[in-house]
Amino acid sequence: MQLIDGKATAAAIKQEIAAEVEAIVAAGGKRPHLAAVLVGHDGGSETYVKNKVIACEQCGFKSTLIRYEDNVSEEELLQCVDRLNRDADVDGFIVQLPLPRHIDEQKVVMAIDYRKDVDGFHPVNVGRMAIGLPCFISATPLGMLTLMRRYGIATSGKKCVVLGRSNIVGKPMAQLMMQKQYGDATVTVCHSHSATLKEECREADIIIAAIGHPGFVTADMVKDGAVVIDVGTTRVPDATRKSGFRLSGDVDFEHVAPKCSFITPVPGGVGPMTICSLMKNTLSAAKHEFYE
Repeated sequence: MQLIDGKATAAAIKQEIAAEVEAIVAAGGKRPHLAAVLVGHDGGSETYVKNKVIACEQCGFKSTLIRYEDNVSEEELLQCVDRLNRDADVDGFIVQLPLPRHIDEQKVVMAIDYRKDVDGFHPVNVGRMAIGLPCFISATPLGMLTLMRRYGIATSGKKCVVLGRSNIVGKPMAQLMMQKQYGDATVTVCHSHSATLKEECREADIIIAAIGHPGFVTADMVKDGAVVIDVGTTRVPDATRKSGFRLSGDVDFEHVAPKCSFITPVPGGVGPMTICSLMKNTLSAAKHEFYE
């Protein structure tokens, strides 16, 4: 069993990005600029955005954080998106989700210029990804693809089961894994209502667990030698921790890991790669790799 170290991989990639940025600036080019919009004080969102700001520093990017209280109006938030769309110095930006209930998330996502949509959530980027055109791929799926490539994990022709059908992880990951230039795998998508879920998992060469249920994937669902990628990050109570909680993945790591050829831990697996992928997308935006 080999542990897939997302933390070390992300650190190496950020160093590569930083070197490229310094070369761009030395040649007279513009330093990439990522902006983030944070509404309210959700603990998970606060941590995630803070880590994005730190990653920008590590990559040599300029970063801007725009904060609003959770009573901000939808109109004011849309005006902010419009300003960022028109700001020539901002290469890419994200509006951190989830948003308060009184704001239509889809309306906000649709308002973002798809050429600056480094989260890869705009329907133009989602649609281009689905048919294999160059675009911003959402950060978590891109992070998983990058990890598998860096670890030399064979995906072509393999049976891959994706657990979960969210728009942010499950659906895009399934589409990418079946596409020739990415996974080139045979893909099955399962979810909480799948009648043959356990049987499908037992046949899988690769299991991608993104179902949001701590310890959902148990040892009896995994065949010997399988690759298991765990996307789960649920906070569960833990009295032994100072914070009072710990992060739990969707996989029963202790019992599943011995059966695997490769497995990602939680934390330290897919999580660090998500922010790293956002940095890769921002660099691509600054270089106009996908859109003029």
